[in-house]
Amino acid sequence: MADEYSDKEEQEAPEQMDMRDFDGGSDDRAGFDRGRGGRPGGRGGRLSFKKKVCKFCTQKLKADYKAVESLRRFTTDRGKLLPRRITGTCAKHQRALTLEVKRARNLALLPFVEK
Repeated sequence: MADEYSDKEEQEAPEQMDMRDFDGGSDDRAGFDRGRGGRPGGRGGRLSFKKKVCKFCTQKLKADYKAVESLRRFTTDRGKLLPRRITGTCAKHQRALTLEVKRARNLALLPFVEK
């Protein structure tokens, strides 16, 4: 009778799960099955994106320190300048934009820092 009970336990015992099946296992840290180029939490594969074009080149605009609202578009909510890779401006116009923002800050048209 004791043998029958131990046989039932063996049959009903759940199988051991392999820990590599869970996220955060040892293989996950080694770089396996991460998706999106080895970064955890990715969607897998490279995402396509729309090429950013310089607003000043396409619309024939000039950066001007007096156009405060247009300059605000190129700064963060904290008052920092946004980089080229975010805004899409070309190197030539990014340099001009930087100078105009600095001029607007010195004339108190734009704040240096916003809290």
